[in-house]
Formats: sequence, C-alpha cells, structure tokens
Amino acid sequence: MALPAGLDFWVNKSDWKRHRFEEAPVPGIGDGQVLFRVDRFALTANNISYALTGEALGYWRFFPAPEGWGRLPVMGFGDVIASGHPDVEVGTRCFGFYPMSRYLRIEPGAAGPGGISDAAPHRAGLAPVYCQYQPTDGDALYRSEHEDALMLLRGLFLTSFLADDFVADSGFGEEAVLISSASSKTSIALAYLVSASARARAVGLTSARNLEFVRGLGCYDAVETYERIDSLDAAAPSVYVDMAGNADVRRRVHRHFGERLKHSCIIGATHWDRTEGNGRGLPGPSPAFFFAPAQIQKRSSDWGPAELQRRLAQAWSGFRAFSEGWLQVRRGSGREAVRRVYEDALFGRTEPAHGHILSL
Repeated sequence: MALPAGLDFWVNKSDWKRHRFEEAPVPGIGDGQVLFRVDRFALTANNISYALTGEALGYWRFFPAPEGWGRLPVMGFGDVIASGHPDVEVGTRCFGFYPMSRYLRIEPGAAGPGGISDAAPHRAGLAPVYCQYQPTDGDALYRSEHEDALMLLRGLFLTSFLADDFVADSGFGEEAVLISSASSKTSIALAYLVSASARARAVGLTSARNLEFVRGLGCYDAVETYERIDSLDAAAPSVYVDMAGNADVRRRVHRHFGERLKHSCIIGATHWDRTEGNGRGLPGPSPAFFFAPAQIQKRSSDWGPAELQRRLAQAWSGFRAFSEGWLQVRRGSGREAVRRVYEDALFGRTEPAHGHILSL
C-alpha cells in the first residue's frame, strides 16, 4: 500500500496567528536512521508555551523548518515504519516528542527497550529528555487503554512533578503555593501534587469564566479570580508558580505579598499575549524561569534513574485516576481539525475540561 505524502504544520515564528500546511515527499532513510509515522498527538495550551520559549530554550530546533517558520513539538505516539538501525524494529510503537506532521525521521544514537534517543546533528545541545522516544513495551507508565491520557497529561504532569519537587526540595518554607492559569492541565497536575503532599495549600488563580470548573475539581484548597488577588492572605509565606505568563497578574501577586513571597517561578504562558516585562523591580524575589530538564538531571543524580521513574510512575498513577473525573477527550483528524484546535488554543477558546487528540 502506497503511503500518503508527508504533511507538516508550520507556524510563523514572529506571528503565531500565521500558519500553513506543507506537503512533502515521504522521507527516505539511510543507514542508522529510523522513520516514524506519527499516529496521534495531543494539542494543548502548553504547546503555545513552546512557541514563546522556542528561541530561548531551543524548542524550534527539534524539528527544522524553513527560515522564519517553526514546527511546534507535541506529545504523541508514532510507529516505526522503516528502520536502518539494527536495534530498532519496524512496528515499534513509541511515546515522545513529535512534530505536528505525518512523519518524523530520526537518527538514533542509542536504542533499546529503555528508550531510543535521537542524535541528529540539529538536536545537539538540546535537553536529552525531549530527544527520547519510549517504546511502549519497555514503558512502566504505558497502558494501551490510557494512551489518550498519556498524550494529554504525561508531558505536562512530568513538568508539574518536577516543579513540585523543586519547590519542596528548596526549603522556601511556604504555607501556600499560588498557581495561576488554574484551569490549565499543568496547573491542575501541580495543584493535585501540592494538595496530596499536605505540606502547603494549593491556591488557584483563574478567570471568572473558569472559576466554577476549577473549584469543582477538588484539588485546590482555595480558588480566587485574578480580580480578587488582593483578598488572599498576604501574611502567609507563599510561592508563586506562574503558568499564565501574564505580566499584570505577576505584578499584582508580587505587590500583594511583597517579602512574604519566597519564590516566583515562571513555567508557562497560557496568557502569551500579555507577557510583556521581565519582572525586574517588583517587590519580593525576582521571577525565575523553571527548566524541568535541570531538575530531572538533579534527581537522576540524587536518586538514580530507576528510583526517579518509580516515584514518577507512582505519582502518575494517582493523577491519571483523578483525571477520569473531569477530563473529556475530543478527537479530530485532518487539516481543518488541527487548524481549528491550534487557533482555539492560541486564543484561549478551548474548554478546560476538554483534551484534544489529533492526527494528520
């Protein structure tokens, strides 16, 4: 059976509202190379954050595109349909970082049941964790019936797991963890972990539109709208985890808590259109970007990779079960579905309970 032509979704790096689809021949492979057919992937507001930090953290470099254009990474599953590598079999199904495309060609540096790493030259210097493709047969977190949840939540849950661990390990002495964009899936995961640990209160900040949804989740100890930040207890030592990237919200949090704010951590940019300003001159601590791969490397060294995976799998099991109470999967395929969900995520039109699984 002839394979369909290649198809890629490109985003203009200076104006994310501009995007286009481009057809291409099916990629060929040489010795040592592997070709995936991208099966399905999740698209969430978290992927918009990759565009914001695409240059600073290298997200645009994962999947090369013509000058001025980029290919957003997404979490998904792909199947090996051609292999020139002796340790990668055709038919191997892998979870990992894929482009919004029909195909992905990689150049494995190491390959085995524990993972296949892409050592293509354009990935040199990028975070190793994002260059790994995990065969389902050797994946402790994998269950075939949970593939949708894995695509939608696994990558962002890892970020939240590491952020929670960073805060707990840093000894800030916080009594509350303030989490903006509280309806986002990354924020929900973080609130779940903070609340489950019982070391601090998980306090969500959200829009009036999403207030009832967030309160109904049950993983936040308190929820307030952005307009009511001044009503929060400013006497409690707190940590701010900024998932929204909204400069105005950040200023208001810093001014309200002042020196009682023990750390200000920037993770996401769901409010990507209101990120002006770098936080200099604000009361309290200077905002600091959280880079999850650095915490992975630290904990791999502290605990060993096997223990890190054990702790992650244990935490993931609880959160995945929790997500069944609110997550509603929406599936779509083809250009129009991808375009629509991308634009909805970009402009904040997605419903927080919906999780979009797409395919080209």
